Amino acid sequence: MKIKSKKSYIFFIFLYFFFNVEGNSKEVPSSFADLAEKLMPSVVNISTTQTVITNTNPFPFQFPPGSPFEDMFKEFGTPQKKKASALGSGFIIDSNGIVITNNHVIKGAEDIIVRVDGNKEYKATVIGSDPLSDIAVLKIKSKGKFIPVKFGDSDKARIGDWVIAIGNPFGLGGTVTSGIISARNRDIGLTRYEDYIQTDASINQGNSGGPLFDMNGDVIGINTAILGQSGSIGIGFAIPSNSAKKVINQLIEFGETKRGWLGVRIQVVTKEIADVEKLDEPRGALVASVAEGGPSDKAGIKSGDIILEFNGVLINEMKELPKIVAQTEVGKTVKVKIWRNKKEITKKIILGRLETSEDFAKAKQVEKPKDSQIEILKINVRPVEKIDIEERNLPKNTKGLVITKIANDSPINYLNIGNIIVEAQKKAIKTIGDLEMAVSAAMKSSEKTLLIVVYNNQNQKRYIGVKLN
Repeated sequence: MKIKSKKSYIFFIFLYFFFNVEGNSKEVPSSFADLAEKLMPSVVNISTTQTVITNTNPFPFQFPPGSPFEDMFKEFGTPQKKKASALGSGFIIDSNGIVITNNHVIKGAEDIIVRVDGNKEYKATVIGSDPLSDIAVLKIKSKGKFIPVKFGDSDKARIGDWVIAIGNPFGLGGTVTSGIISARNRDIGLTRYEDYIQTDASINQGNSGGPLFDMNGDVIGINTAILGQSGSIGIGFAIPSNSAKKVINQLIEFGETKRGWLGVRIQVVTKEIADVEKLDEPRGALVASVAEGGPSDKAGIKSGDIILEFNGVLINEMKELPKIVAQTEVGKTVKVKIWRNKKEITKKIILGRLETSEDFAKAKQVEKPKDSQIEILKINVRPVEKIDIEERNLPKNTKGLVITKIANDSPINYLNIGNIIVEAQKKAIKTIGDLEMAVSAAMKSSEKTLLIVVYNNQNQKRYIGVKLN
């Protein structure tokens, strides 16, 4: 009887754990069809155009680079207008036609066309945009009503959760891909305030600005970046909805952002710094300098202080502080705990506004890189800059030369301003000297043919054979 009773007890325990695990686990979706059908009308395709003006050489010859005649006669060049286009995605959040997308999708656009439900096209205007978070808010020019989607709580999204992405990859229109959340809180060096959701749902060029949905059909992210020069390799990144909502609400209300500002420059607290300062472990953010007359200066913060806590939130890593400060209301009085002289003290700081600070103004003043002429190709080029990578959503480590000018009689006059030369003669092009050497070598060969690889303005790779004269 005891053996029978013991077996019954074990069987009961087995059943309890079996059904408990089954009850707490989520089923793998058998299909995404119903969810996709419901969400597709709220996802839009975006196309933009802008005019690029270049001057062509009016003479049948080229002046040597740096020649005084080059500047003297350049005003006689014939201005030529070219239309550059870009493609992206977006989604509707209000029945009146408010659309969310990436800033880099619409930056510099003269015309914005939004295609809804596959075939209905409307013009759109920009309500507000924010380069720092890469978010833009558009308004469809129509009195009609649209089907909106709503934001979900991205903080509740867990690694391993199912997600679907809908967008306009390579201009193909409404395309649905699925996957899971691969990681959270990713920082890949594209923007100032990064806290990306990483997903393996296929995201390609043209998906930028499109939504990342959870299984409830709520937007938990804005698809923004991919890794891999040839397109999706199972690593895509999305701006979390909780971070995006704060920016979007400000853009709708004010047409601009209003971020909190401490007025300090910070750096990482290393183990060596923590040891010298007698801090228990490397944590917080070290104040490298304080903006004169800024919020921290007025509150008595000094260089060498270590910020351990901001408004009740512990700062474990230096990179956490700018994000938290930026999301805090301008003008709010916050308590900041700092480590100074081997003890913890508290300061009260009235936050300023980042966008009106001197630091922000200096950061926006980006020097325009100088270009150089490649005489034989009859083009001007400049090295790829970080701003190119950010605005065009290029792979993080992209190297190459951006074409800034093309003469009418150039052997590659069928290319466009903005195309990027990344290879020549099967060798990576990182500097202007690399391209000049490749061109020179091709000219000395019997074929006089140059093989180059370029990214076009849709970031698609093209191989081109150029016959040199």
